[in-house]
Amino acid sequence: MAKVIEGLYYSESHEYVRVEGDFGFIGITDYAQHELGNVVYVDMPEVDDEVEAGAEFGAVESVKAASDLNAPVSGTVVEVNEALEDEPELLNQDAFENWIIKVELTDKAELDNLMSAGEYEEFCKK
Repeated sequence: MAKVIEGLYYSESHEYVRVEGDFGFIGITDYAQHELGNVVYVDMPEVDDEVEAGAEFGAVESVKAASDLNAPVSGTVVEVNEALEDEPELLNQDAFENWIIKVELTDKAELDNLMSAGEYEEFCKK
């Protein structure tokens, strides 16, 4: 079973959000990195780009497939994880430790649309 961390918010497209104050760290779940296999490239937005809940903000490419990244929440990109540009395989090593983008949240109420850890575990079993 893929690792799921309590206290994060999860989307049906297998992204997570870790909230710290007014900021959200967005990445892919452990389940997603297992499904993708060896990650070889991460396409990320630029700082100051706006992301919208449910909309595509980048992509992750693996040896098996390319998968779009969908923002679980809306916000303004304040930081991208530059380590992933040189070492995209960090997502395979620890998907939760290696977030992809940090955003300033536009509307914290959007978090209510996401799943808890328990709900996400159930969702992944389907």
